[in-house]
Parts: sequence; structure tokens; C-alpha cells
Amino acid sequence: MGKSLGFASALYAASILLSRVIGLVREAVIGRTLGNGAEADVYWTAFILPDFLNYLLAGGALSLVFIPIFQAYWAREDEAGAWRAFSRIAAVLGAVVVLATVGLWCATPWLTPLVAPGMSAAQHEQLVALVRILLPAQIFHVVGGLLSATLQARDRHAMPALAPLVYTLGVIIGGVALGPWLGAAGFAWGVLAGSILGPFGLPLWGARRAGLRWRLEQRWFDADVATYFRRSLPVMLGVSIVVFDDFILRRQGSLLDEGTISRLTYAKTLMRVPMGVFGLAAGMAAFPAMTRLFAEGRTGEGYGLIVRTVRLTLVLALTAQAALSVAGADIAAVIWGDRRFSSDNLAHIGELTGWVCLGLWGWSVQGLYARGFYALGDTLTPTVVGSVVTLAAFPVYGALGASYGAPGLAVASSVAISLNAGVMSALLARRVGGGGAEPGLIDALWRLAIAVGVAVALGRWMSTTLPSSWPALVRAGLLSGGAALACMGVAAALGIGEVRDVARNLLTRARRIRARLT
Repeated sequence: MGKSLGFASALYAASILLSRVIGLVREAVIGRTLGNGAEADVYWTAFILPDFLNYLLAGGALSLVFIPIFQAYWAREDEAGAWRAFSRIAAVLGAVVVLATVGLWCATPWLTPLVAPGMSAAQHEQLVALVRILLPAQIFHVVGGLLSATLQARDRHAMPALAPLVYTLGVIIGGVALGPWLGAAGFAWGVLAGSILGPFGLPLWGARRAGLRWRLEQRWFDADVATYFRRSLPVMLGVSIVVFDDFILRRQGSLLDEGTISRLTYAKTLMRVPMGVFGLAAGMAAFPAMTRLFAEGRTGEGYGLIVRTVRLTLVLALTAQAALSVAGADIAAVIWGDRRFSSDNLAHIGELTGWVCLGLWGWSVQGLYARGFYALGDTLTPTVVGSVVTLAAFPVYGALGASYGAPGLAVASSVAISLNAGVMSALLARRVGGGGAEPGLIDALWRLAIAVGVAVALGRWMSTTLPSSWPALVRAGLLSGGAALACMGVAAALGIGEVRDVARNLLTRARRIRARLT
């Protein structure tokens, strides 16, 4: 299990890292084509309704809900039953997503004013057109997510890991090929094409090679379909801050200055790179192992796996926070350039990056805690926590946004996700750890917070010392590298043992690369 988990984690980490790098290329193409004005605001806002449809159908939780059902048949060596469960769930879910897509497509003109109340009539007209291009993509994301879950349940991770890369390449190609003529619509068509080829096409190909038996069953509804929807229902009906953060930021941002939505989106894009590489990869790789351990009654081992993964993720995520907080403006200059962005725009993105990165630790670990509950067959607790946090935080977004503008919204986002992660940690520890929040995690978090503070202070000093005339790439490398090394050094001095593990792994990989080169 350990070798399988390590391989899967490394595969997903590499895939997500490459996906995030390609994603930055995508953001660079979008930013350099659309800038950070009205059209860019419309483009980013156009994803709210399609993403909501995906969330409503538990698209993001498909593998988490489906894998335990599918694995139960394999554990009993009932391969036919496993594929029968897949076929029936796929049929019902596919029918629902098609009907929901048609309904939202028709209702789009009446829904967009609720999504972006601060936009002009011309922007709403463009918003409707973009939403209608993007909506059908969710059909392929939802059905493709179910296909990916079958592969993950069989420890076949290559196609699910590659799917986001193909999706992102589709967006880039669509934008490069069509963006100069169609503007934002070119990127939207790229999203649709990428969704068909990546999240749906690759898992379908992989599942067929793995022996997929997808047939139209005469009987659609059975106990497995009921179990799937019973476990998915809390996710469907809940209001998670993980999903609704973007919705709230863009809705409230539409009431502020032009470009606010875009600059907040670009700041979160920078934050999502380490969030995906460290948090999402670890969660995706660890979930099948968690499920098996809990199913076998080895609760202590399952919880121990979660704690170890969270501690390592915190070290990596908070080191990345220090780096992004001091080098955000220069990194933004490297990615988006100065043709469509003024120096003030880039500085604003850098400032917002620092504020949203206050919640990077929460974004990185909340998925691990949620998967812990899902591995136990409990989808209700994460949903209730997310709903309560969202409802409590919504007025905070409004108040801070009205008082402090975009920085206020960024701070509200960080506070909300941090609260969500903290509550999830305490509840999961009480559920399977036998007590409240894990003391070792709290201790590690405080020590790492001190390390981040020292690293950011050093980085700020370096920022004022380095000549502003130096290329942004050089400044970004020096600032981020200096802050990361300082954070790691202080964390090691404060007794965070995972720093040594990270350093040892990096040295081992460096030696292997050097050996291959020589």
C-alpha cells in the first residue's frame, strides 16, 4: 500500500504541478489577450453558473462518493456487479446533468443579473453568450468524473492525472486560435473542446482499456444508485465555502471598480498553484488508502495517515505562502507582462496574492479532512460545516469589501477557508482520533506561522533592497527563493521535522538527476 500510495501521490503531484504550470500559461494567454478590464471580468464571471451546476450534481465529489461503492464489489470479487453499479449510476447521473444543462441554458438571461448585479447591460449580454457556451462542458466533466473514479478505484491513475492537462491545453489552443477574433468567446470554446477531450475522453479511453463494461441497463434504479444519491445529496444541497468563495468574490467584486474580479481571480490563480500541487495531489492519492484502512477497521492507521499527510502539506503550503507574499507582484509581471497591465495593476495583484495566501494552509488541507469523512461514508458533516461557514462568512465578505475594497474581499476569503479547515480538523479528530483537534497539528501550525512571519519580513526587506530596474524574473526568483529558504530554515530550527524530510527528498532527487545527466 505504501509504495502504491507513494507512486500515486508522486504521479498526481507531477500531473497537478504540470497542470498548474500549463494553467499559468493559460492565464498568461488570457491576461495578455483580455487584460484586466470589463471583458476579462465578464469571462471569469461566466464560470459561476456552469461551476454551480457541476457542484450541484456533486461533480467534485464523484470519486469520493462512488469509489467506496465500486470498491466494495471488487473486494467481494464481483466484477460484474461493480460495472453494473457504474452503468446504472452513470445512466441516471447522465440524464440528470443533460436535463439540468438544458434548463440552466434556457434560464441564463434571468440568472446572470443575480450573479453579477454590478455589471452593465452590454456586459450582461456578453455574459449570457459565454455562459451558454460553457454550460454543456459540465456534461463531460460529470460523466468523465465517474469514469475517472472507476480508474482510481483500481489504482489506475494515469488517465485521471492527465485529463486536466488536456483540458488546459484545449483552453490555451482555443484562446490562441480564436481569441484574436472572438475575444473571450474563443477561450470559452476552448473550454468546451478541452472538456470533451480531457476530463471525458481520456478517462473513457483508459476505462475501456481497463475492461469497462458500460451498457444501458434495463433497470436504472437500484440500491447502489440510491446509496450514491443518498451520500451525494448532502453535497448537492449544501453550500460549501470551497465552491462558493469564487461566486461570492465575483458577485461582490462586480459592485466594485472595473477589473476587481479579474485581479482577484489572478491572485487566486497564483495561490492555486501550490494549493493544487501540495493539497489536492496528496488528497487524491491518499483517499483510496484511507477508504481501505477505515473499511478494514484500522481507524487509527487511517487517521495517522491523514495527520502525517496534513503536517507535510502544511510545511509545503506555508513555505509557498511566504514566497508568494513577497514576490507576488514580480511573478504577476512575469506572467501577464506590462502591455495590458499597468505597474499599479501588477502591484495590486501582488498585494491581493498576499492576502489570499493567508488562507493557503486552509485551502491545502481542507480537502484532506473532507476526504477523511468521505472515506468513512460521511458526506453530511463536511457539507454542514461548509454551509454554516458560508452563511456566517457571507456578511463578512460584504462588510470587508464595502470598507476595504478588493483587499477586504481577499481577507474575508482567507478567514472563511481557515475557519472551515479548523472546524473540519477538530471534528474529524473527535470522530476517529478520540479527542479534539490534534495537538501536534496545532503546535506545528503555530511554529510554521512564526517561520512565515520571519520569512515575509526578510522578503520585504529584500524587496526594498533589490534594484527595481532588475528584470521581474530575476527579482521574483530571488525574492521567492530567499523567502522559501528562510521559512524552511526557521521551521527546522523550531523543530518541524518534516522540513528534514522535504530536504532529504529534494537532495535525493537532485542526485538522481545529476547521475542521469552524467
